[in-house]
Amino acid sequence: MNKFGNIFKALREEKGLTQQELVDLFNKQYHYKFGKSAISQYENNKRIPEVEVLQKWAEFFQVGLDFLLGNSDIKNPYKEAPEKTDEDIDLWLSKTDGYKELPEEDRELISNLAKNLLEKHRKEK
Repeated sequence: MNKFGNIFKALREEKGLTQQELVDLFNKQYHYKFGKSAISQYENNKRIPEVEVLQKWAEFFQVGLDFLLGNSDIKNPYKEAPEKTDEDIDLWLSKTDGYKELPEEDRELISNLAKNLLEKHRKEK
């Protein structure tokens, strides 16, 4: 529980918010009625929110629940992965069972198809 208060305070400070500003934003966004004292209690490890509220705080700070609770160093496991490059596709295909057994011509055809589908998907976004 000691980790939660420290992490919570650090996240608030990263946003450049006072405790009162944090309460005002959170209450408005999630329709709660927290007071500044609740934030102080969180930050001083005297209180921890209920699970439903913890989830809202994680969403508010855009972090994973495990990070907020101090169980993980990964701040946000849900961030989008970086876009794949042509080299990434070729590497992935080379690790696929049976791919190396195919004739070079077929491997090239599969690689080009995968790259074209990825490019098409990117354009649709």
